[in-house]
Amino acid sequence: MIREKLKQIKSGKLTAEQNIKNFINKIKKENGKINAVLHINEKAIEQAKLVDKKTKKGKLAGIGFIVKSIINVQGLICNCASRTLKNYVGTYNATVIDKLLAEDAIVLGMANMDEFACGSSGENSAFGVCKNPKALDRIPGGSSSGSAASVAAGFCDFALGSDTGGSIRNPASHCGVVGMKPSYGAVSRYGLIDLSMSLDQIGPLTDCVDDCEVVYDVIKGRDENDSISLDYKSDKFKSKIVIGVPKISVDKGIWELIMKRVKEVCEKNKWGLKDIGLKYIDLGVQTYYLVNYVEFFSGTRRFDGRMYGFKIEDVCGEEVLRRILGGSEISKAEFAGKYYRRALKAKKIIENEFAKAFNKVDIIVMPTVPRLPHKIGKEISVEDMYNYDALTVLANLAEIPGVSVPCGRIEGIPVGLQVLGEKGNDEMLLKLTKEFE
Repeated sequence: MIREKLKQIKSGKLTAEQNIKNFINKIKKENGKINAVLHINEKAIEQAKLVDKKTKKGKLAGIGFIVKSIINVQGLICNCASRTLKNYVGTYNATVIDKLLAEDAIVLGMANMDEFACGSSGENSAFGVCKNPKALDRIPGGSSSGSAASVAAGFCDFALGSDTGGSIRNPASHCGVVGMKPSYGAVSRYGLIDLSMSLDQIGPLTDCVDDCEVVYDVIKGRDENDSISLDYKSDKFKSKIVIGVPKISVDKGIWELIMKRVKEVCEKNKWGLKDIGLKYIDLGVQTYYLVNYVEFFSGTRRFDGRMYGFKIEDVCGEEVLRRILGGSEISKAEFAGKYYRRALKAKKIIENEFAKAFNKVDIIVMPTVPRLPHKIGKEISVEDMYNYDALTVLANLAEIPGVSVPCGRIEGIPVGLQVLGEKGNDEMLLKLTKEFE
C-alpha cells in the first residue's frame, strides 16, 4: 500500500532512490514478456535522489508511477501508441502530472495502450500487443492496457490512465487491479490528447482502493486550463447504505460471482439491497460510439502531417481508421449533425435515468465487463469487441464516478466488480468500494 511505503520512505527505512531503482530494474528485466511500458524515464533515479535530499513532506514523496502514453509529460515520448506521433516528445506537463510532481511523485515511464485510445483489448498498439500479467495468453483489456498491466506486474506504485467508455475500468477488471473513473470534470483533462471530449476522464489504477484514494486526493480539483473542471464538495460517509443492482445480460459465472460478493457485503454491513430498473441501459453502446466517432474525427483533424508527425490516415491502424471514416460519414453536411445531436439527447436521457436511480439507492453495483477476456490474436467481431464496454460506457454517458475492484477469478482469470456513484460523490464512492475488496 502507498501509505505504508510512504511511512518507510519518510522514516528512512526505504529511500526514494531504492524504490525507483527497484521498479526500473524490474521493468527492464520483465517488460519484454508483457510489453506494458513503451519508454522508461531515464532521469527517474536522479529525480529520486533529489527527493531523498528534501524534507520529504510531499504527499507522494518517492512514489513511482507509470503514465498512459496519451497524457503529456515534458521531455518524454507521448505517442499514443501510434506511428502518427512515433517520436513526439511532450513539450509541457499535463495538470495531473504537475500536481503529482509537486508532491514529489516520480514518473517511471510511459505505458503502452490501444492506438489513440481506440480499443478495448490492448491489441491495437502500433508497437506490439500488451499482455495480461495475470493470464499471459489473454488480452489485458483497453485502452489503458499498459497502465493496468504495469500495476498488475508490480512495475509501479500506481499508474494513470484515461477512461472514455471504460478504458480504465475494463483493463483493471481483466488484470485484477483497481481502476477509477472520476466524475466528469473532477480531474483536469489539460494535457490529455483527447479521444472524445464529452466523455474523457483521467484516473488512477492501483493495487487497492486505499491507494486509489491517495492518488485521487492529489489529482482532483478545478483547473483554469480546463473549463469543465470542478471542485466537488466532500461527502460525509453514510452508515445505512442501499445497493442497487440492475438486471443485465452477462456471463452466468460472472453474475454469480458478483452477486455472491454483493450479498456478503450487505450481510456484513447490514446494508439494503434493491433491484432497480435502468430502462435505457441497452442504448449505452450505440449512443457512446456515435458521440465517440464524431468527436474523435474532429479531434484528429490536427494530425495532418504539418505540425505533428505523420498524416494520421496514412499510418494509423484499422480501428483508428474505422472511427475516422465513421466520424467523417456521420459529420457530413448533408446530415446537418442530426445523428450526433440525437446521440447527445440519448446521453441526456441516460444521465437523467441514473440521477433518478440515485434518489432510490446510494450506489449501483454490476460486473465491470460482461464476459471474460479473449485469447490474444483470436478473431472477434467488431460488435463483440465493442460490447466489452457495454457496462462501462454508462458511467461516462451519465458523467458519474465508477470504480472497478477485483471480485475473484474464473478459470484463473480476474473478474472485476463495478461500483457506480452519484455525480460528484467520488470520495464517498471510494470509501464504500473498500467494502467490496
